[in-house]
Amino acid sequence: MNEPVPHGGLKNLSPAYFGMVMATGIVSLAAWMRGWPRLAEAMFVLNLVFYVLLWVLYLLRLIRYPRAFLGDLFDHLLGPAFFTMVAATGVLGSQFLLLRSALRESWMLWTLAVALWLVLTYTIFTVLTVKEDKPTLDRGISGGWLLAVVATQSLTVLSALLAARTGQPWKLELNYFALSMWLWGGMLYIWMMSLIFYRYTFFRFQPHDLSPPYWINMGAMAISTLAGSLLILNAHEAPFLTSVLPFIKGFTVFYWATGTWWIPMLLVLGVWRHVYKRFPLRYDPLYWGAVFPLGMYAACTHQLVRAMHLDFLDVLADLFLVVAMCAWTATFIGALRRGLQSLRVATPAH
Repeated sequence: MNEPVPHGGLKNLSPAYFGMVMATGIVSLAAWMRGWPRLAEAMFVLNLVFYVLLWVLYLLRLIRYPRAFLGDLFDHLLGPAFFTMVAATGVLGSQFLLLRSALRESWMLWTLAVALWLVLTYTIFTVLTVKEDKPTLDRGISGGWLLAVVATQSLTVLSALLAARTGQPWKLELNYFALSMWLWGGMLYIWMMSLIFYRYTFFRFQPHDLSPPYWINMGAMAISTLAGSLLILNAHEAPFLTSVLPFIKGFTVFYWATGTWWIPMLLVLGVWRHVYKRFPLRYDPLYWGAVFPLGMYAACTHQLVRAMHLDFLDVLADLFLVVAMCAWTATFIGALRRGLQSLRVATPAH
């Protein structure tokens, strides 16, 4: 399995590292939604640092090691990880909008996210379609493919948030764009999840196959729930949304229920991996892809309660925010330790 090299430096920088921005951003937004403004602000500032630093590192990698960069981009397992760039940009744009009411910065990040989505979607899937040397299904697909769904729905979320704070005529166009992306993200999930579930059940499954991005099975549904909830909240200002409101509500609950079903399944598989099979639990940048779904579940449940008045679900939002914070802290400590180890390796002894 083509995994990121642990101490490979800039040349082997994992394309999944923008998951750190995704995870930090959604935990910050969930904290803001649940009434923890100081925590939300602190994580927002930290996320800005992460975002700028990662862009510098990725651009340096592209300039200095273009073959390694493009090799990852066109790889069946690593290529979809680049969609974290889109999702991270969308989440940061949502932070600017909700925490700072910064419309200009949010529009700039929305534009960048749309451009990245177009380039990555039609580059990655075109190359994976036409390349001659392809892996078998069990070696070529993982939960990381669902990052394409998360990237798509991150555009839905930011578009819906902007639509709620923008006047006509852009309000109409943004809501329509958000609805279209929401529907496409749902269709993409059905396509990909069918293949992933088939791989799950009909191919041999080893502990190393259960990489952290399998939590995106749940996270893709959680962000789809969040996007659907925002469309419901926007419906009173968009007549065409009102005309399909029962459909949006039904699919939003469908997404939430599907995401909720995955949580016990993933926990059981995690116990099988680390307890029964004794697979070592050590830091991997892919673990940010497991933190993000936990924070997203807290955020989506909060908005679902608001949109559909399901107050009995409110306790789940607080519970998963605490769980997401614990997971974020553990993963951040792991990242710091990995960084210090890399520095010691890179620094010659005197």
